[in-house]
Amino acid sequence: MGITARGAGLLVAAVALLGTGFRFAYPELTLLGAAAAVAVGYALLVALWRPRLEVTRHADPDRVSRGEPARMVLTVRNAGRVRAANLLAEDRCGERAVPVPVLRLRPGRDTTISYDVPTDRRGVVPVGPLRVTRRDPLGLVALARPYSGTVPVWVHPRVHPLTAVPRGAGRSLDGRVDGVPHGSITFDSLREYVVGDELRRVHWRTSARVGELMVRENVDTSLPRIVVLLDDRAAAHSDPESFESACEAAASVVAAALRADLPVALLLVAPKQPTDDGQPASAGGRWAARVVGRLRARRAAPPASTAASGAAEAGGGPLDRLAAVRLDPGDAGAALRAATARLRQQRLGDTLVFLTGPGGRGDLGHLGALRGAYPSVVVGVFGAAEPTPPGATGMVVVDAADGAAFAAEWDGVRRW
Repeated sequence: MGITARGAGLLVAAVALLGTGFRFAYPELTLLGAAAAVAVGYALLVALWRPRLEVTRHADPDRVSRGEPARMVLTVRNAGRVRAANLLAEDRCGERAVPVPVLRLRPGRDTTISYDVPTDRRGVVPVGPLRVTRRDPLGLVALARPYSGTVPVWVHPRVHPLTAVPRGAGRSLDGRVDGVPHGSITFDSLREYVVGDELRRVHWRTSARVGELMVRENVDTSLPRIVVLLDDRAAAHSDPESFESACEAAASVVAAALRADLPVALLLVAPKQPTDDGQPASAGGRWAARVVGRLRARRAAPPASTAASGAAEAGGGPLDRLAAVRLDPGDAGAALRAATARLRQQRLGDTLVFLTGPGGRGDLGHLGALRGAYPSVVVGVFGAAEPTPPGATGMVVVDAADGAAFAAEWDGVRRW
């Protein structure tokens, strides 16, 4: 409940007039004080009346890429039976308030409005609740009440198409990657029999045709497993736009891996929220949508900002979690050492993609130390004014100004 300045002044005047009138026996002052007190009491009764409203909202769609249109459809229904609703209402959309006209809304009727949700920044945009303000005709009391809850709109980073995907440690000669995570025996070629070969490996049909014993030569193939490590340290990104570009690159690599039916794990250098179980997920179901949602909400905000933190904790999938995370201002060196230690111990895949900013170029030695656990290491550096100096042997370094430039450079990589 909020008493306006006019109401507070009138209440003080009522107390002063009543006290003076009774003290000095002035009936005129007493009458004026009583009238002022009655006016304040009437204003309180009018403001305390709580209209019965049913509020429903629907985001169309609730997950979009950065810059794509999204609309919020809000329906307000007067569930009362007697009085019509004539109210001042506003809906909270991110950091701005959207006026909602609820004028002469009869019992049993509803009104629907829609408005655009800002999607120019990647992040979780909380929409709601609807705040209805009741005022008396004299403007003495104003009471605001919330209706309905908050609906998040996930703004994902842009996904740039990638045509190339890492080949991994080994690839099946049948044209498709093997479906067994730990490798299997795949036919490669036929050769002549030599003493010591197992007879069960003899290909009898070919041997009968050529007149010599021919033995099957097999190779051990493995399923390429991609690990995307996004550098979310504030020290690595002097400009928030470099972090936005890194998020776009991470979303693009994950989407490309899913299209190729490859398992992919998305990790953060300094995760604030509970991380994944560390195991690459398989494509299918709603996993891809959740992954993109996570990348949309991980906002590169200043360390002091707390926007969308609650919505971030509600995110479920890999991309939803990435969509809600912000730059971490903590100990940059300790965070990277802990991340590389986890990668070395768990060995989540055979291709490591590290995405960082200009401030992370001095830490590429930590990534080079992972060459024993990850045969292929690709480093993406965003927003650097100068080319990155050559790193550890075997690492592929891609310098890019933004996500689109990274996609073009990625498709031009000849070796992994």
